[in-house]
Amino acid sequence: MSETEKPQPQGKKNKPKSSVKKLSAFLVAFVVIVVFAASAFSFWLAKSFTRSWVLEEDKVVEIPVGSGVSKIADILTREGIINNPLAFRIVLRFNKIDTGLKAGEYLFPARVTPKKVAQILQDGKSILHRVTFAEGLTSVEMVALLNGELGMEGIVMQTPPEGSLLPETYSFSKGLKREKMLSQMQGAMDKTLSELWQKRQDGLPLKSKQEALVLASIVEKETGISSERGKVAGVFINRLKKRMRLQTDPTVVYGITLGQEPLGRPLSKKDLKTPTPYNTYTNYGLPPTPITNPGRAAIEAVLNPSKTDALYFVADGSGGHAFAKTLREHNRNVSHWRKIERSRK
Repeated sequence: MSETEKPQPQGKKNKPKSSVKKLSAFLVAFVVIVVFAASAFSFWLAKSFTRSWVLEEDKVVEIPVGSGVSKIADILTREGIINNPLAFRIVLRFNKIDTGLKAGEYLFPARVTPKKVAQILQDGKSILHRVTFAEGLTSVEMVALLNGELGMEGIVMQTPPEGSLLPETYSFSKGLKREKMLSQMQGAMDKTLSELWQKRQDGLPLKSKQEALVLASIVEKETGISSERGKVAGVFINRLKKRMRLQTDPTVVYGITLGQEPLGRPLSKKDLKTPTPYNTYTNYGLPPTPITNPGRAAIEAVLNPSKTDALYFVADGSGGHAFAKTLREHNRNVSHWRKIERSRK
C-alpha cells in the first residue's frame, strides 16, 4: 500500500452517484406520468360531463323518491339520457352536489349534456300537470274528480264543507298527495273570499264572509253567463233588503239532494212547497250553507252587484234571463218562457 493512500473506514461505503441519478430520474418520470394521467383523466371527465350528447329527442323520465346518485345514474343511462354513469357520479361527488338531486318527473331535451342533466335535477323543476275544477260543482263532485285524477297519490276520504273549495285550474307535480291538493284548494278559497270581502260595496245586507259565500253559490247556479252575474246578484241583494223570499230553484234542489247527486228530474210544485232548511220558497233569508262551490267571478258579483231596480228574473229562451221590476212584468216574462218550453216538447 502506498503511503499516500488512506484506508477507508470500516462499515462505510460511498453510494455510487449513478444510482442516485437513476432514482431521481425515476421519481421525476413517475411524477410526470402521474400528472399527465391526472390531467388526461380530468380532461376525460370534463369532456364526458359537458359534451356527451346521446339523447336524440326530448324524453320524460321519472326519478323516484329516495334515489341516490348511483341509482339516478343507472336510471339515466337506461333511459338513454347519459352514456357514462361513472363519469356522471364522479363529477357530482367531486363537486359535492350528489346529494342535492331531487326526485320528480323531468323533461330532458334532446342533446342534453350530463352537466345540464345535473342542473335540471338540482333545480327540481319537475313537469307540472294541470287539473281543472269547474265553477258550480258540489264538494262531493270535486272530491270525486280529485280522486280520479291520475298522477296523484292517496285518496280523499272525507268530503269538505260545501263552498270551501275554490274552482280553478291547479298545477301539480306527479306524486302529489291528494289531501295536499285539497288543502291548497281550501286555502285558495279562504284567501280569495277574504280579499274580495275587503273590497265589498257599502250597505250590503250580508253580515259575514260566509253569507257572501252562500249567496255567491246561488248566483253561480242561477247563471253561467258572465255578463249577467252582477245583475242576478243585484236582484237577490234587492230582495234581501226588502225581506222578500229569494225563491230560487237551485236551493230547493239542494235541499232534496244535499249535493250528493243530480236530481235527475224537473222540480214539481210539491217540491217548492216541501219545507227544508234550503227551500227559499218557504223560508226567508239565505240557506244555512252554500249549495255549491262558487268561482271568483260569482263572489265578486255578490260583493259588488250591479245597480238595478229589478226584483225578478226568469229564463228568456236564449240562454239568458229576462229581468223585471214588478210582479206583473215578471208574470208576462214567465208566460213567454212557458210558451217557449211548450214549443220545445
